[in-house]
Amino acid sequence: MIVQIHIATPDKKSANMIASVLVEDRLAACVQILGPIQSCYTWKDKVEHTEEYLCIVKTVQRHYKAVEKRVISIHPYEVPEILMIEIQDGSSPYVQWIREMTSKDYSAE
Repeated sequence: MIVQIHIATPDKKSANMIASVLVEDRLAACVQILGPIQSCYTWKDKVEHTEEYLCIVKTVQRHYKAVEKRVISIHPYEVPEILMIEIQDGSSPYVQWIREMTSKDYSAE
């Protein structure tokens, strides 16, 4: 199954670094970076308003745990946002390209 993984980062540099690592490691076919975006959330009993960048990762579901592990190891946040969204359908050539770009097997890692 094709999925998107959303990862919020504190700055463009972090977003670019995460995107490059995931694509170079073939954990992702593509990562789009949106931002700056405005986020509002509660952290340590305080309402925070911050500027962030959002990575939208295109990959396959079987890579989710490897993506999560890799992102946690390099992400500057104590508790990073890493959310997987299942894609119900997509253009056949694009879906095939995602599969080809993420064909490396991470199941043994």
